[in-house]
Amino acid sequence: MAERPTIEVVPGPAECLRLTGVWRVDQAGRLAGEIERTRRPVKALDGGDISALDAAGALLLLRLADRFDIAPEAISLSDQHRALFDAVARAQAADDHEPVVREARWRRVLAHVGGAVAETWAHAVQLLAFTGQTLATLVKVLPNPRLWRPTATVHHMEQTGLDALPLVALLSFLIGAVVAFLGATVLRDFGAELFVVDLVAYAFLREMGVLLTAILLAGRTASAFTAQIGTMKSREEIDAMRTIGLDPVALLVIPRLTALLIMLPLLAVFAMLAGLLGGMLVAVFSLGIPVELYISRVYESIELRHYLVGLVKAPLFALVIALVGCLEGFKVGGTAQSVGERTTSAVVQSITLVIVIDALAAVFFMEIGW
Repeated sequence: MAERPTIEVVPGPAECLRLTGVWRVDQAGRLAGEIERTRRPVKALDGGDISALDAAGALLLLRLADRFDIAPEAISLSDQHRALFDAVARAQAADDHEPVVREARWRRVLAHVGGAVAETWAHAVQLLAFTGQTLATLVKVLPNPRLWRPTATVHHMEQTGLDALPLVALLSFLIGAVVAFLGATVLRDFGAELFVVDLVAYAFLREMGVLLTAILLAGRTASAFTAQIGTMKSREEIDAMRTIGLDPVALLVIPRLTALLIMLPLLAVFAMLAGLLGGMLVAVFSLGIPVELYISRVYESIELRHYLVGLVKAPLFALVIALVGCLEGFKVGGTAQSVGERTTSAVVQSITLVIVIDALAAVFFMEIGW
């Protein structure tokens, strides 16, 4: 059994502590207790009778010396322990005297902003490169019917379009009713309740129908694409595809992109109709506008260009949502946490890009008089 460490007070005018026994890591708990119990002030430490010493014991010895303000050089040790103790003392002194550099807050803020800008730029470059790769693959696949994936495309059309139709229709209907209520609240003061029809029609044909559909699909479909491809990436299925000579972009991205390009415009049309129906419900039951007058007002006041302005943005939104969702899936690492992080990133990026593109399109069409 290892010799127990002890700390004894040497009687006499020198006020010295005599240290004996094994000062190693396996005795650290006992030594820490002995040090805490040592209350009597002393002026010297005699460690010549220490039988074994390691780095943990040297740190505890330094702690004891610091407690009584005794310099490490003044501690008496045997020659075999002096070298180790001095090395630990120098390392401890270097850590204690290392200057703590506090960076100014404004520099930290600028560094954070710069990092965010650089990360955003990197994401934009990656998305642009992935778009080019996808379009190049699409050009290669289209002339070759053997490379088409009709079964996968129809499957994704059902997932992204048909399954999302009830949710898109319900939310568009409710938001159409809300827009009609808000318009009626303002226009009633001017006796112009009839213009609620124009408000709902303009809002849903030009903006709300396609934008609401795109935002719902950005949250629903982009996350699904990322999770599906990301799970395959983490299981090394995509590496297996490349090994047997298959193109993952042609196999995984093109069917999803095609399905979304077909289904998002159709869903946008249903969203427009549902929004008009919700506005009509409010107009009929709250404002007393007959159904025939509501339909006639929509037919007379709304031109075809308003419908086209909304519908022309749908393929662009579909392209962005599909590419962002698939790209984030390919960027998944080998952990389940990475799948969750990339799924969240796909939803945030796709919704942000959809809103930014819609805002730019609104300014563009306003400038050209549409």
